[in-house]
Amino acid sequence: MKCTSCKQGSLQPAYLDQLFPCHTCDHCGGNWILLGDYLTWKEANKDHVFAPEAGEPVAEDHKQALLCPVSGNLMLKYRVSADSDHRLDLSPSVHGMWLDKGEWALLKQKGLAGSLNRIFTDPWQRKIREASARETFQHLYEHEFGAEDYAKIQSIRQWLWQHPHKLKLIAYLTDEDPYSA
Repeated sequence: MKCTSCKQGSLQPAYLDQLFPCHTCDHCGGNWILLGDYLTWKEANKDHVFAPEAGEPVAEDHKQALLCPVSGNLMLKYRVSADSDHRLDLSPSVHGMWLDKGEWALLKQKGLAGSLNRIFTDPWQRKIREASARETFQHLYEHEFGAEDYAKIQSIRQWLWQHPHKLKLIAYLTDEDPYSA
C-alpha cells in the first residue's frame, strides 16, 4: 500500500510500540491502524498502562483531507481533545485510522492511547465542541466586560442561580423601577 500522507513511502507491516499490528510508512513514519486490531489487543490487555514518553511529543498533523489507503475514499477528521487542535483521520468504510508521525506519542502523553475508539464517537466529539464553545464565550465575555467585571459577574451569577428566590431576584434586577406599582 502507498502512504496516504506523504504519497512517497510504502506502508510496511509493523507493530505499534510492539503492541498491536499496524502498517508504518517507510518514508514519513506515519501509521495505518485497523481499529479491529487495536480493539482485539486492548481486550486481551485490559490492564495495560500506556507510559508517556519523556519530554513534549512533536506530532505532525496534516490539515488536508487524506484518502484511505485501502478503499481510496476520503477519511474523516476527528479532534483529539478540547485543548489540542490535533485531529485523527478515520476511514469509516474500513474502520482504519491514520496517525501522523508523533501522534501516537501525543496520545500517550494525553492519556488517550487506551481510548482510541472513543475519540471517534459522537459523545466524545460533542464534549470537545461544547468545551471549545464555552472557552470561546469565556474569552468573548472577558474581552467585553473586562477581567475584573467578568469575575465579579460570574460570582454574582453563581450566587443568583443557587438562591431559592432567583426568579424574584432576576425580576428585581431587570425591572427599570422595582418600586413602582
